[in-house]
Amino acid sequence: MSLLIKNGRVIDPSSRTDETLDILIENGKIKAISPRIDLKEAEIIDASRLVVAPGFIDMHVHLREPGEEHKEDIATGSLAAARGGFTSICCMPNTRPPNDNSGITEYIIAEARKRAVVNIYPVAAITRGLAGEELTDMADLSQAGAIAFSDDGQPVANSLVMRRALEYSLLLDKLIIDHCEDKNLSMGGVMHEGEISLRLGLSGMPAAAEEIMVARDIILAQLTRARLHVAHLSTKGGIELVRLAKKKGIPVTAEVTPHHLILSDENLVNYNPNFKVNPPLRSAEHRQALLEGLKDGTIDVIATDHAPHTPEEKDVEFDLAPFGLIGLETAVSLMLDRFVHKNIISLERLIDLMSCRPAQLLGLKNKGRIAPGADADLTILNLRQEVVIDVERFASKSRNCPFHGWKLKGAVAFTIVGGKIVYRA
Repeated sequence: MSLLIKNGRVIDPSSRTDETLDILIENGKIKAISPRIDLKEAEIIDASRLVVAPGFIDMHVHLREPGEEHKEDIATGSLAAARGGFTSICCMPNTRPPNDNSGITEYIIAEARKRAVVNIYPVAAITRGLAGEELTDMADLSQAGAIAFSDDGQPVANSLVMRRALEYSLLLDKLIIDHCEDKNLSMGGVMHEGEISLRLGLSGMPAAAEEIMVARDIILAQLTRARLHVAHLSTKGGIELVRLAKKKGIPVTAEVTPHHLILSDENLVNYNPNFKVNPPLRSAEHRQALLEGLKDGTIDVIATDHAPHTPEEKDVEFDLAPFGLIGLETAVSLMLDRFVHKNIISLERLIDLMSCRPAQLLGLKNKGRIAPGADADLTILNLRQEVVIDVERFASKSRNCPFHGWKLKGAVAFTIVGGKIVYRA
């Protein structure tokens, strides 16, 4: 049966659309868009007072499958994504074993077809075993379905290896998603290095550990002319480097997470391991720089870095707890409440950050836009709905969320993937 969305405020930054329209969906595609469409034999969504956006895309998710399905798996991760308004997610390669060969890539794609309710795109490893020493067979991985390459969780410390990876990615027209960290500087650190780490007696990770690698890889991107995407940017210096690189025409883009935009190292005063992430929550100065980058266009993408861990793993001393928090089911409400409703960024800008721009960077030509012939992947928002974050109601297997109990304004009303409603509030 056809699906007809009536009377929604359609916002599509890719076509600069912002008006009340009807959308007709047939066979998984957008069939027509018009101020008025009448069709008797169709399922109808009344989107009056709702916002209809191109389906949101999360470029940075850890699904933990294969190998750590007790934390998350393809099915539960996709359900969490649907509840969070994401129609497509990219899963990082630091699984066990890592996604460094075509067999793992093909496994993820096959399982996603059988068990996922959203689109799942595997990101393959840059180096074998994520060891930073020997390149994977990037051409084979690309042919198997890898959408991009990253050693996320680990930097590629060897500059020659990183150069070669960028050169191959240019030939394959694939994005390198870059985890920027000098492990020699950050090793042993558990939070941002600064006044608060000294006060708490915790080992620090200096901002320079990120900034040195951002600078190096921008230089390599300039050398190779390959596309470089800086993951989870967290520092003032990193923002300044990306801003300068863009002015020079170097093909560099960057993402930031909601938690780095909203939280700071001051949130760690109670030693709650759910606030322990990598890169760490930085000081107020760095957070303010991220906000400026969000407003002036230096930041291209909002990504969650959804990193599930079990309660048993997180319920230990802060030093011993693993890095990471879950974000798929909180990101949209956090961004609407803290940034759109406070007029820090426009709703159109948020949709561009979470849909249009990720689709462009990943080469998903039929996603990230609302137009006849495009995939019928849509995120429908209720800007007025108030929600209270409750981890016990999450679809994710894990509960390592620092926002439990927060009251927010703005929520996902419907998530539609390939013309099928996969979540309704």
